[in-house]
Amino acid sequence: MNNHIQTAVVGGGCFWCTEAVFQEVKGVISVVSGYSGGTVPGKPTYREICSGLTGHAEVVKITFDSRIISYRDILVIFMTTHDPTTLNRQGADVGTQYRSVIFYENSLQKDIAEQVVRDLQAYYDETIVTEISPLKPFFEAEKEHQDFYKNNPDFGYCTFVINPKLAKLKKLHSEKLI
Repeated sequence: MNNHIQTAVVGGGCFWCTEAVFQEVKGVISVVSGYSGGTVPGKPTYREICSGLTGHAEVVKITFDSRIISYRDILVIFMTTHDPTTLNRQGADVGTQYRSVIFYENSLQKDIAEQVVRDLQAYYDETIVTEISPLKPFFEAEKEHQDFYKNNPDFGYCTFVINPKLAKLKKLHSEKLI
């Protein structure tokens, strides 16, 4: 049994951004874009998510080797590469589907998430509004949303939104990158 292989499910606005960030981190085995946290039964579609009516957030499921990177470090990278102080919004992306959220799988992950938020609050001028909630079913997003940045690096959104996030990642966490 590989107890060192763990998962984290987080949402920080558009999943394309969060996916691109964690694909650069040492110890991350895979990053899958998807949806979680909704109230509508069954697998939602991207169009349904974008309506904001399902309650789901755009999230990524990060599978990582805890011998190389800790859950805490995953969360610190997450919290410092998006704006956790804007409620239901990241830049021009507005709605509950773009909320800042950490979905925990157990009480240890919950405790770590709460501690990371407390520790990082001093880093921000505004109050952190990141939701910390138990993980609901995770639904993998459609194929065209997987590896979006890798497959579309010259797409306008990637150039203007994702590239600055990756620059921030490199500036703040260079020692954790591949």
